[in-house]
Amino acid sequence: MTEQEAPYLLVGLGNPGREYRETRHNVGFMVIDRISKSSGIPIGKVQAKALIGMGQVEGSRLIIAKPQTFMNLSGQAVSGLMRFYKVPVAHLLVAHDDLDLPFGTLRLRPDGGSAGQKGMASIIQQLGSQEFARLRVGIGRPPGQMDPSAYVLQTFARDELITLDVLLDHTLAAVKLFIRQGIQAAMNNFNGPVEK
Repeated sequence: MTEQEAPYLLVGLGNPGREYRETRHNVGFMVIDRISKSSGIPIGKVQAKALIGMGQVEGSRLIIAKPQTFMNLSGQAVSGLMRFYKVPVAHLLVAHDDLDLPFGTLRLRPDGGSAGQKGMASIIQQLGSQEFARLRVGIGRPPGQMDPSAYVLQTFARDELITLDVLLDHTLAAVKLFIRQGIQAAMNNFNGPVEK
């Protein structure tokens, strides 16, 4: 199998469990759900400590995954799926929330550190590499003196839901472009705030 023929793996980071479902920290799972719904890829199979789905997007095989470990052990699922499906690092894209980006902003990057995101730190450690693409979804900083760890476990405010919907549509388009043309094209087209 050539790298061209190899599947793509899109991983969304979040915490499993109903109580976390709508929280800011689970925006990575929301990205996966949006792609699942729009591309008709059902998620239901459990493999390598993740809920996964498989289908065709932009003419390539795509595996979408929501690790079912807690956030700080996400790397176990990612490394297991990459080994099993022989996914090259160039075909991995990890979507996660980012406190340091204003709400309503996307930032794709080809590589980099974890920026304090525990799920990303776990993936970097398990893969032994930082050289994989990521899709950072801005959730903004907590208001006032609020503890960031409490803030990320809050649900989005009602007036944020329209922007969230637009944001998730942008992530879908960014993922498709990443598969079609690579990380640079996705960065050029989608880095920055989404229009309200």
